[in-house]
Amino acid sequence: MKQGENKMKRKIFLLIAAFLLVTQGSWVSGQFTPSEIAERAQWEEFLKTAEITGSKEIGEGVTKPYKLYLKKGDVESQAAWKNPHGIQLGYLEGWQYEIAAYQMDKLLGLNMIPPTVEREFNGKKGALQFWVTKEMSDLERMDKNIDIPKDAADGWEKMKYIARAFDSLIGNEDRTQQNILYTKDWRTILIDHSRAFRSSEKFTKQLMFGQNGITGNKPFRRLPRVFVEKIKALTFDSIKNAAGLYLEDKEIKAVLVRKNLLLKEIEEMIKEKGEDKVLY
Repeated sequence: MKQGENKMKRKIFLLIAAFLLVTQGSWVSGQFTPSEIAERAQWEEFLKTAEITGSKEIGEGVTKPYKLYLKKGDVESQAAWKNPHGIQLGYLEGWQYEIAAYQMDKLLGLNMIPPTVEREFNGKKGALQFWVTKEMSDLERMDKNIDIPKDAADGWEKMKYIARAFDSLIGNEDRTQQNILYTKDWRTILIDHSRAFRSSEKFTKQLMFGQNGITGNKPFRRLPRVFVEKIKALTFDSIKNAAGLYLEDKEIKAVLVRKNLLLKEIEEMIKEKGEDKVLY
């Protein structure tokens, strides 16, 4: 039994280490290697089944999240749990959107959102997300006037544009500097998606970001070819299969409407600047 627990501990350790690896270079290689991605389901299972040994209120945000302490065998870790739902401070909140965003992240091969699963706590269903050991948030970076290191600048900029495109696709109206996190090696991690997957007319007529986005003129500029191809391949069925447990049909249809708006804008950028200037 001890040997089996040690084996599991090693696998979990490798997965966590993979989450914190330096990922300079092409986006195509992703934030995980193929073997590490293959172990992601095991990490999700840990989040779903590990014993909750303690908890405390995080004290940040309007969704009242908790930090949960988890243990399975001799493996221990932490995760953030939240269950916002309904209208809060004038915004529609939904814990299920946290999981749907993670599933869309996997479907598109972004690997920017920490593992997130459904988990019951205090008799309520909610979203449980792996606790990221961050170096700082984008808000902290701005407040402290910290410059991006030269050797990380290109990767940081690419992730910024990818995040804008992803938020536009899923209709996330709550991307703030506080929920953009950086690891010590300047990888970008995205959290807080409880205000995503909007389906009202406002979010199907206009993208969140872009040349004429809801948030203003914040273009995508450069995007990976493989990412754009994955967006093109999205269908109702593919999204339903990936995130249908947590999205209504109208929310999936809204994603597909935004998909077309996003692809149209990318095509216009290509016509104006040339494909090699936009896609890499």
